[in-house]
Order: sequence, then structure tokens, then C-alpha cells
Amino acid sequence: TGVRDYIHVVDLALGHLKALEALPKLDGAQAYNLGTGRGYSVLDVVAAFEQASGRPIAYEIVDRRPGDVAISFADSTKAAKELEWQADKGIDRMCQDAWHWQEQNPNGYQ
Repeated sequence: TGVRDYIHVVDLALGHLKALEALPKLDGAQAYNLGTGRGYSVLDVVAAFEQASGRPIAYEIVDRRPGDVAISFADSTKAAKELEWQADKGIDRMCQDAWHWQEQNPNGYQ
């Protein structure tokens, strides 16, 4: 399965705040990669959600979509150096928090 850099929404939000705080000190526009720097496969995500929910998750392995990149993850070195930011929540925490939120909000945002 494809490997991607999943990031916890709180880590992403904190990275955005760090970038906003840095704006007055920056000379021109800057781009920052915000990610964990670690790739997780879809099967890793399924396993983490199974752990978080305590339930088995049915899945089917199919061929990769045309044009899909096999592995893609962020290099957040620049954000760590210039913004003093680093993601600190792993896939297990991401899935636990997502599962907990969904349990509390079964119909999504109201």
C-alpha cells in the first residue's frame, strides 16, 4: 500500500501558528513542510484504527492508482530549524484522537 506522511491536526495547527509568529521576522515569502518525517502505509493506519477502536476493520488490497507515488513524506528540517517546530504525535495517537472525536460526534460537525 502507499506510504504517506500522516500528521495530527493539532501538530499541523501548531506548525501554522509558529509560521504566523515568524512572519514579522521573515524576509519575503517562505515555504515550510509540516509533517512527521515518517511514512505510514494504509495498512499501518488500518492497524492503528483497529487498536484505537477495538474493532476489526475490513479492507481490500487493490492495485495502486495510475500515477500514484509509492512513498511520500515530508522533510520538516527547515520548520524545525527556523520555526522551532516539530510534530510529536504518532499514528497511534492520531487514530485514537480521530476515533474518540468520531464517537463523540457520530453525525460529524453540527
